[in-house]
Amino acid sequence: MNATSPASSAASALSASPTSPAAPTSPAAPVAPTSPLWPRVEPGALGGIRICDFTGQLAGAGATKILAALGAEVIRIEDPVREGRWDILRGTQPFVGEHRGIEAGGSFNSHNAGKLGITLNLRSERAKELLRELIAVSDAVTENFAAGVMERLGFGYAELRRIKPDIVYVSNCGFGATGPYAGFRSWGPIAQAVSGLTFQSGLPDLPPAGWGYSFMDHTGAYYMAIALLMALYHRKRTGEGQWVDLACIEAAGTLHGAASLDFTVNGRRARRSGMPNSNRSQSPAMAPHGIFACDGDDEWVAIAVRDDEDWQRFAAAVGELWTGDDRWQRLAGRLAHEDELERLVGSWTAQQNKHAVRAKLVEAGVPAAPVLRPSERIDGDPRTAERGLWVTVPHSAVGDTRVEGLPARLSQTDWAIARGAPCLGEDNQYVFGDVLGRNTDEIAELKATGVI
Repeated sequence: MNATSPASSAASALSASPTSPAAPTSPAAPVAPTSPLWPRVEPGALGGIRICDFTGQLAGAGATKILAALGAEVIRIEDPVREGRWDILRGTQPFVGEHRGIEAGGSFNSHNAGKLGITLNLRSERAKELLRELIAVSDAVTENFAAGVMERLGFGYAELRRIKPDIVYVSNCGFGATGPYAGFRSWGPIAQAVSGLTFQSGLPDLPPAGWGYSFMDHTGAYYMAIALLMALYHRKRTGEGQWVDLACIEAAGTLHGAASLDFTVNGRRARRSGMPNSNRSQSPAMAPHGIFACDGDDEWVAIAVRDDEDWQRFAAAVGELWTGDDRWQRLAGRLAHEDELERLVGSWTAQQNKHAVRAKLVEAGVPAAPVLRPSERIDGDPRTAERGLWVTVPHSAVGDTRVEGLPARLSQTDWAIARGAPCLGEDNQYVFGDVLGRNTDEIAELKATGVI
């Protein structure tokens, strides 16, 4: 965005690169205050930043959602021929209410809330020219295709630099754009397995459990958002754009540093007798430490006894004879007989409500918490309303829908999500009209000829 946009001075400083050469394309119309994302109650921290976004799923779309919530204008590019299916989550379950179809995918709508959406048929040279114009007035281009896809589309980093010499380009794929695995395609569980993360997941004496949901993608998204911000800051300081090459297998690798260090230094395998056990604490050692069944169907409580003083408080709260056994009074004894100790703790919790266990132990000074289902956390926890992490926003096709916000609050430039994810091509009129200067007739003709 240029200086006429309702942007904070800090974000405008990120956007404006005083030493950047002029783009070799004709200048576009300034971003108008009538953008579908404006006006905000307060300018976002990233107001003034425009991102030309090809990302999908979570590792990419999750990153640009963060930036959009903080005020950046994120413009999603989608394929009209394949109904936006670059992002396979579009139109897939979970659905919102009774709605079905390409606009109803719950995960897609959460990961892309607060963004703009346009369509471009990049099989057409005319569409590619429009994309060049959009890149020329953008600060960054983001994607998480497999390596080489952008080059095959004709928009690799060399071409992006030709269009806008100070562009920031962020590619985020499973194995990175360089290195021996660059040619491989990936999905979350595959990259997690190659990263070593899956190997350490599970319960004792059972095969690696893996992860049914790609939590590694969240980490990739966070790194992508941070790297993009650092590249924009570098551009502000130097006038230089750059290519950020991110590999999700490496992002996942950062999640098991302690186990890697243990093997490298001590030669001790993560999977050995009794290991891994995701419930027990090894560093530092604690016992009892884990998840215990409570009264009811699939009800659980988490308990962490940190030291011998915690044990004395725990024993007093439990008030049963077995807690006086000499084996339990010191950490070494509790660790030596941890299986039996956990059975005894479980026999106590199994007769009680998880919330009652939590209240009793916390009152005694022992860390404990009920294991909440997502619905309990979102709808039954008073902090939900207080912190406002889940927000209800309007969506053009499915109506009001709840989406995830950001867990951080900024006292001066807080995040905001004012609308749901864009429907396919929902913002074509604004982007091609207000931003790129096409009139209504021209936009109608672009649609009629299959360009958008």
